[in-house]
Amino acid sequence: MSFERASRSALDYQVCRYGVSRLLFRGPKQALDGPYVAFLGGSETFGRCVAEPFPALVEAATGTACLNLGQVNAGVDAFVGDPEVPRLMSGARLSVLQVLGAANMSNRFYRVHPRRNDRFLDASRTLSSIYGDVDFTDFSFNRHMLRSLRERSPERFALVEDELRRAWVARMRLLLRGVTGPAMLLWLQVRTGDPLGEDPLMVTPEMVEEVADMVCDVVEVAVQAAGPADDMDGMVVGQTEWPAAAQLIGPGAHARIAEAVKDRVG
Repeated sequence: MSFERASRSALDYQVCRYGVSRLLFRGPKQALDGPYVAFLGGSETFGRCVAEPFPALVEAATGTACLNLGQVNAGVDAFVGDPEVPRLMSGARLSVLQVLGAANMSNRFYRVHPRRNDRFLDASRTLSSIYGDVDFTDFSFNRHMLRSLRERSPERFALVEDELRRAWVARMRLLLRGVTGPAMLLWLQVRTGDPLGEDPLMVTPEMVEEVADMVCDVVEVAVQAAGPADDMDGMVVGQTEWPAAAQLIGPGAHARIAEAVKDRVG
């Protein structure tokens, strides 16, 4: 295998900032004075541990500048709360929005960090009442918290799932209302083996259908995490990234996604 081990991140992501955005995006930074396509999404769009993520592959195939606005572990909240993202998407000839999971966003039951959306901040009184037998100070990350709640009581967890799904639809519609140009949804169905379900976590076809009227197209691509798919050859893995590397998508998956998207962009 040709993946590399280094002290931290082995890749220079050339992170950059656009305008007044509080978010750092993967570079190289693109000029905004010509036609471009904006790719918005989470870890898969960012392309962690991959030298050429699918936005870069689409750019190479089509000759159209592609902004990589991916954020590692992002939920919808990272973009809804950013002052620059709607402008970047509205100025694009096309915005490609990855369908993000429902777990990494604030809702009636718990709050997440406004930019590092995978970080659990605190539970609401409502959730604390439903799970009175749980000490929520034990949790730092949403997935850990949600797995624990599901294991404690699948019946009570159904209430949590319902809240997250309702909040996701409302938040996605809010995000899409801020996009004045054409947009499409990129629904990556990533098989990871997580007991909570596959990514995007807790998103159903019915939920995607509820927001599909706000976009011009929905592209579905099923891929598998790099470890189970034996797709780690060519990944560039820093020492701190090793625990997560097998759960990321690899170069082969990025090539499949670019192939599915490029004809819509070109």
